[in-house]
Amino acid sequence: MNELLGNIHSIETCGTVDGPGIRFVVFTQGCPMRCLYCHNPDTWGVGENKLISASEILAQYESIKEFCKGGITVTGGEPLMQIEFVTELFKQAKEKNIHTALDTSGILFNPENTEKVDELIKHTDLVLLDIKHIDDNEHKKLTSHSNKNILAFAKYLSELKKPMWVRHVVVPTINDKEEYLIKLGEFIGTLSNVKALDVLPYHNMAIPKYENLGIDYPLKGITPMTKEGAINARNIILRAYSKSKKI
Repeated sequence: MNELLGNIHSIETCGTVDGPGIRFVVFTQGCPMRCLYCHNPDTWGVGENKLISASEILAQYESIKEFCKGGITVTGGEPLMQIEFVTELFKQAKEKNIHTALDTSGILFNPENTEKVDELIKHTDLVLLDIKHIDDNEHKKLTSHSNKNILAFAKYLSELKKPMWVRHVVVPTINDKEEYLIKLGEFIGTLSNVKALDVLPYHNMAIPKYENLGIDYPLKGITPMTKEGAINARNIILRAYSKSKKI
């Protein structure tokens, strides 16, 4: 029987921002989202990079596992575009007692048909869920997609009590308004499984990458968010979260 192959953009060893501990990070190729601030536009296309099996990835991990004791994170692109492959990778990883984390936007979640997601989540220890914008209309402007399936995915994970970290990139003039941050905090307050909140400041360091790819950078002129601004946004979200928990 031929082993499933994943279309992989790249692999990063010793990652420190994609889950707990020092991690082995697998970037999958392909993404349906077109986030205006995306810093990996080279991962958008499908079938543009190398094919590799789950066992080959795990062999690479085993060779350096002493330096990546946190486990394996699969990110992208959008990992759910290759859900069967990621499931196979995580299944093999769990057989070796390796911690698994899925970094996803949740955009491909279909609440009417969860069979494949159910199987993946069985082998997933942690989900890093990137909520781009809490307002659906503004989310469409920011990503070209609705956020309804994303929020449904968050609720689905909450019902399963699957540990989840929420990630939110704060972009000046787009989602840094207090009303949006409060609404996000209130939504997170409805979930039972959130273990951490990462509020990340928008940056424009991807501009050279866009130029090299011959793609116009959509947010030229938007000033990067300061660290202090991100901290303030996080505090607003957490206050709304705490208040909603007391109601």
